[in-house]
Amino acid sequence: MATLTLDALDLAALLCSRVCHDVISPVGAIVNGLEVLEEEKDPAMQEFALDLIRKSAKQASARLQFARLAFGAAGSAGAAIDLGDAEAVARGMFGDEKTTLAWSAPRALMPKNRVKLLLNLVVLATAAIPRGGAVDVLVTGDEDTTSFVLTAKGVNARIPPHAEALLSGEPEEGRVDAHGIQTFFAGLVAREAGMGVRLSLEGDTVTIRARAER
Repeated sequence: MATLTLDALDLAALLCSRVCHDVISPVGAIVNGLEVLEEEKDPAMQEFALDLIRKSAKQASARLQFARLAFGAAGSAGAAIDLGDAEAVARGMFGDEKTTLAWSAPRALMPKNRVKLLLNLVVLATAAIPRGGAVDVLVTGDEDTTSFVLTAKGVNARIPPHAEALLSGEPEEGRVDAHGIQTFFAGLVAREAGMGVRLSLEGDTVTIRARAER
C-alpha cells in the first residue's frame, strides 16, 4: 500500500480537531463552574465550583502547553527544544492518579522534530494502557544515535488499534480521521526526523522503540 499523503489544509484541520477535543472538556467544566458561582449562594457549593474551576483551568493549560510542543511549531525552522521542557509538559499532561510517568533523559537540547516525536509517542504509550498503569520513558544517544524506548505497563495493555498502519502512513481504507490523526502525525514526524518506530507487546507491557536511521 502506498504511503498516504494528506493535503496541508486537511492535516491542519484534523490536528486542530484533535487539540479542540483535548481542551473542550476542561473548558466546558470551567464554564459550568462559573455558572454555579453565579447561581448558588451556598458557601459549600461556591467552594466546590471554585475547586472545579481551578482544577479545570490547570488541566486546560497543561493540555495546551503539551499541544504547543507536540503539534505546534515551538520555535523557528531548525530550532531545538530542551528535553527538560518536554518532560515538564508530559508530566503536566499525563501525571495523575491513573498513570505514573517515569522519565530518564539528559537535560539537553534536541532537534525539535525528535522532541515532537517523543511527545507523540508518550501519547501513544498512554493510549496503550487505557485502564492506567505506568509509562517509562528512556532517551539515550547523541544526534546520530538517538534512541527512545517507552514502556507502558498496565492491565489489558494493548497496541492501540491501527497504530502500526497509521505510523507507517498506510491507514486502512487509505484515509485518516480526527481519531487517528495524532498517530498518523507521529509517523510523519518520525520520517522527517529520520527515525524508525517499532511497537511490540509482551504480556501486560507495550514497548515502543524509536531509533535514528540517518
